[in-house]
Parts: sequence; C-alpha cells; structure tokens
Amino acid sequence: MTTHRKLVLSAFLFAVLGGRSFAGTPPNFVVILGEGHGWSSTSVQMDDAVPASRSASVRTPNLEKLAAGGMRFADFYAASPRCTPSRAALFTGKSPAQLHMTFVNEGRRDSAGETNGRVITPNASTELPAGETTIAELLRCAGYATAHFGKWHVGRVSPAQHGFDESDGPTNNGGPDEVENPHPKELYGMTARGMDFAARQVKAGKPFYLQMSHYASRGEGQASPQAFAAVKSWGGHLDERQLAEAAADWDLDLALGQMLAKLDDLGIATNTFVIFTTDHGTPGRNPPFAGGKGTVSEGGLRVPLIVRGPGIQPGACSHVRAIGEDIFPTIAALAHVAEPLPKGVEGGSFAAVLTNGGKGIVTRPREEFVVHFPHYDKDEIGPASAILLGDFKLIRAYETGALQLFNLAADPGERRDLARELPDQVAELNRRLTAYLAAVNAQMPKPNPNFDPTKPPPTKQGGKRKERK
Repeated sequence: MTTHRKLVLSAFLFAVLGGRSFAGTPPNFVVILGEGHGWSSTSVQMDDAVPASRSASVRTPNLEKLAAGGMRFADFYAASPRCTPSRAALFTGKSPAQLHMTFVNEGRRDSAGETNGRVITPNASTELPAGETTIAELLRCAGYATAHFGKWHVGRVSPAQHGFDESDGPTNNGGPDEVENPHPKELYGMTARGMDFAARQVKAGKPFYLQMSHYASRGEGQASPQAFAAVKSWGGHLDERQLAEAAADWDLDLALGQMLAKLDDLGIATNTFVIFTTDHGTPGRNPPFAGGKGTVSEGGLRVPLIVRGPGIQPGACSHVRAIGEDIFPTIAALAHVAEPLPKGVEGGSFAAVLTNGGKGIVTRPREEFVVHFPHYDKDEIGPASAILLGDFKLIRAYETGALQLFNLAADPGERRDLARELPDQVAELNRRLTAYLAAVNAQMPKPNPNFDPTKPPPTKQGGKRKERK
C-alpha cells in the first residue's frame, strides 16, 4: 500500500470512529497457516459426520485441543491448489484470478511451448501488488501491532511494505537461511518469535495481529529426533513415508501447543482469536477426496479451518461453506474495523457463523466460488478452472474444453461426472464461470500455434522440484 493510501485509510477510520476503532477491548489474532496439509491430514475429524475426515496415522493433540475449544469448518476451501496464490488471497480477501497471482515461480517457464500443450498459459505474477491493502495494513491503521513470521512467498518485497511491523523478511521455501529444508529449526524459531512478539504487545497494552506461516514439512519434510522418537514409541505399522509425516506433524503440533500455552500464561487466551488453516491439499493423497496439491479437485482445495476465540461455541462443527478470501473480511468484522472494506474484496465475513454455533450464511459479492488455475502442474487434465454453487461443482479443462459436473453433497469424491445427465446445469455454471473470469479480468490460456500432437503430452510438474523465488 502506498503512503498516500495509508494516510487516507487512517483518516477515514479516525473520522468514522471518532478516534476509536473498537467497542470494548479489541481482540488479538493469531493466524497459523500450515503448508500442504489437506482436509484429512491431521487427527482432528474435520466433519463431525465423516470419520474419514481425519488421519489414522498422524497425532496432533494440541490441534485437537484447539478444535475442542473452538469451531471446525467441514467445508472450507483454499483459494488455490498452490501456496503463493492462496497466501495472497488470505492477505487481501481477493481471488488469485483478480490479483493475477495464479501460480508459483519454480525456476521454469510455465509455457506450453516447453510442455507441448494445446494451450499457452499466462505468465502469472508472483509479487503481491503494492497497491493492495492487506489485513495487516487494515488492522495497523486501526491501532494493531502486526507481525509475520515464517514463509512469506508472495514476492521479494519485504512484509514491512505490506503492513507488518515485524517479520522474517520476504522468505520463500528455503527460509531466512535459504536452506534445503528449514524444518524443524524455523518452526520452533518462528514460534519463539511469535510468543515474544505477543508478550511485548501485552506489556505495551496494544492489540496485535500475528501470523505464523509454516514451511513445507510433509513428504520431503524433516522432523526433530524427539519427534521421530515419539512417533516410534506409538508402535503400529507405519511405513517410512507415514513415519516421516507423523513426526513432522508431531513437531508442528508441539509448536502449536507452545503458542497456546503462551496465550494462557499471558492471560489473553479468552480475548484472542486463534485461526488455523492451510494453503492447499497434500500432494497426491487426500482421502476421501480425489486429487491433491496442484489440482482443482476437492483434494487440492478442501483444507482444515479451525477457529477459537471469544463467543465461539466449543467443539462446534460448521457445515457452512467458507473460502480463503473470507478470512480478511471476517477478521475485520471481529476486530470491529469500520466498513467499507477495500474495493474488490471478494470474500464475505463468517463472523456471525462463529457466534451462532456454526449456523448461518456468508454473504459475498457473488454467490458462486471460483478457483482459476490456468497452468500446467500436477493434474493430467492440464490448466483448469472450477466453479462451486450450492451442491454443484463444474470443472473446465482448457486443454480439451471438457466440462465435468459433480454433485458434492452426494459425491464428494468427484467420481461420477453428471455433465451428460444435467446439460442445463452445466450450461448455467459454465456461463457464470465465463462471466466471473471476464469481470475480474482473469488471465486466460490461449491456443498454442506450435502444438505438435505427435509429441508427448505435458508432464505433471510434481516430484521433487522445489518452489523457488
């Protein structure tokens, strides 16, 4: 945000609120953003009616404690199946399509000329636009101290330029030290910095917004010797992959427990909203859903959301659909920040759902939810978009022009394509998808004049390739 815009926003809030941004004691916010953990990747049962919505091989007792004291959302969707777009959406309340931040930079060109695809995909931005108002900027103008520790991954510009008083800098997957894998050092490091930040704000009598964003820890992740020892002590028959994941998640859970204990010690737990979610699904394995990271299937998009805080019924499970773009306006509402929200915010507040036992609706500028992912990545269908409205989900594949339709209420695993049976539903959702993408000026794939049908099709960009700035 430019200095001029910051001054304008500050002046607006002061004028509207008479110098006060809150009614009563303002709440604090601790947002913990996991990396690559799907809907069923923890030991928390995310859907109270679906036993398979929890992991059978991972134990996360502190996350279970958080859920027992707060609310789970059974139908929460990340804004993208990739980390950079999802993080940008959380910060701004706007979709990756509108921000033109639909992919990550992996040190390669995402072009059909190199992958021999039928379409050429757009060059996505990996830098959060300077003109966007982040949740940190909004809250700082309302009197909050702000901090971001851990993985930034939305550009090379410092978080300080986006409203954060303190941060680890514009880190990517390698962390501040640019190492192969920053876990578990940075996990416990960011937690310690977060606890210190919270303690200093309490001493100063200032409300705070603290975000701690994890680095990758599943599959390729490392874990502490203590975590491996703890997991091995459980017994059972975990294979090598399951053991590594369970140990990494044990570290993550211990760090969460440290943060929760610190809030108790500081005497602010009852006035602090703790929000845990993740940026996208696990690579390839997200039962009972199809797909994973890099796909617009449910496994790539449906992720955990747990919120604990003032007025929230302990142990509640909400079946209201919420999306990554909703977090920005929800925090603004919970903090009693004056409207209007910045122009173009696409999310809606679910604050009323939190205080109503998980019941209610989320009102957004558009009733449909769109994920636009026009890139070759980990899905064999290639570049794709998805639109969700009510129980139905339409997937558009740009390689072939194919349209798939699923009823998520009856078929959450997306195993039965209803496109031929319900052509009118397909036409309506496809029309809405086209209208939405045009309205936000989304970047679209275009035909590849050099496509050679005799050459191999594009390969999925999975494996061991690391995302790098």
